[in-house]
Amino acid sequence: MQGRIVISGAGVVSPIGIGREPFWDGLFGGRTGFRPVTLFDTAPFRVRTAGEITDFDPAAILGKKGLRDLDRSTRLVCSAAKLALDDARLTMTDDASGRAGVSIGTTFGSLHSISQFDRSGLLEGPRLVNPSHFPNTVINSPASQIAIRLSMKGFNTTISTGFCAGIDALSYAADFIRYGRADTVLAGGVEELCEETFLLFHHLGFLSGMDGREPASRPFDARRDGFLLSEGAAVLVLESEEHARARGGDVLAVVKGFGNAFDPGADGSFSHAGKGLRTAIEQALRESGLAARDIEYVCACANSSPGLDRMETQVIKDALGDHSRSIPVSSIKSMIGETYSASGALAAAAAAGVVRRGTVPPTVNYGERDPACDLDCVPNEARRQRIRNVLVTASDPYGQNAAMVVGAYEE
Repeated sequence: MQGRIVISGAGVVSPIGIGREPFWDGLFGGRTGFRPVTLFDTAPFRVRTAGEITDFDPAAILGKKGLRDLDRSTRLVCSAAKLALDDARLTMTDDASGRAGVSIGTTFGSLHSISQFDRSGLLEGPRLVNPSHFPNTVINSPASQIAIRLSMKGFNTTISTGFCAGIDALSYAADFIRYGRADTVLAGGVEELCEETFLLFHHLGFLSGMDGREPASRPFDARRDGFLLSEGAAVLVLESEEHARARGGDVLAVVKGFGNAFDPGADGSFSHAGKGLRTAIEQALRESGLAARDIEYVCACANSSPGLDRMETQVIKDALGDHSRSIPVSSIKSMIGETYSASGALAAAAAAGVVRRGTVPPTVNYGERDPACDLDCVPNEARRQRIRNVLVTASDPYGQNAAMVVGAYEE
């Protein structure tokens, strides 16, 4: 297939807004989504703040039928998928469903369900577990439930590559369209906030506030001390420009290119990383047919971790050269936190908003300059600016790296 691949719909469930427009309003308004955790008891932890979604009512989006046995990750991503389909004004007919696929990134999506299912089996015996809860224990359940609920009979894939899973899922989806194997793909990522994941990052010492200070997400700031864990789901409708126009769909943005590379020496601190992210950026630019000077905004992966923010700043300088000094580079994680596998998809949804609205989201909570993070991070207030090409980045502490270029749609 020749021609452009476009984003024709976006569904978002996030701590700062549910739905495409509320999400964009939250980003460009500098709204933060951090609050005391209510989903589980945080008394044993030193940090009790996270990006919990408190106003989420899946029944209002999906209807009540069949929700009882779905875990939180599946409810989040199915809701985002339904919002995306509605946003694209796309109806799954019998003829269309066979050419419609699903590509979802998630890494910890089933962790809480596995823990609870195993606990029940250990305490009550395997004969007394609820079999209807078993599907939640497999990592591909969220993607499969999207297809079941929305009648999508094409390919169904789950990508599990940590911080990069959302972008990787979008890349995989774009390939299916590019090679003529699908007409429409729902692609994105999801991660839920649960005690097991919180415990993991708490014990690793990655969370902000571990030293007793007030927890805060402040990417690129000299005072940063870790990230705030969060949850969310973002699903984008990808299709060829020809297919979107033939059905009368609206186009939000163009998917121009992807890159992916691994850092074998990564150790969790980002001190031995950087080469893989630079390679991924260069690949994405090459696939998109753009030069470094064509990028007008970078939606950064920076999450308020000392090592990641510093490494990413240097890589952007290396990959974009002197041009990096003259463009905005901000992090939406200052507002929504670290959503892990959902982060790339949420960033892609944000990038579509940037080119659509002509506004760059800020890096909030910024107050003290770090000489090692000396790019224009759009401190604290959004900026009105026409943007045609956005570079979206993702880098995992243990070696995965991904990049994506999102462009403005021009007929």
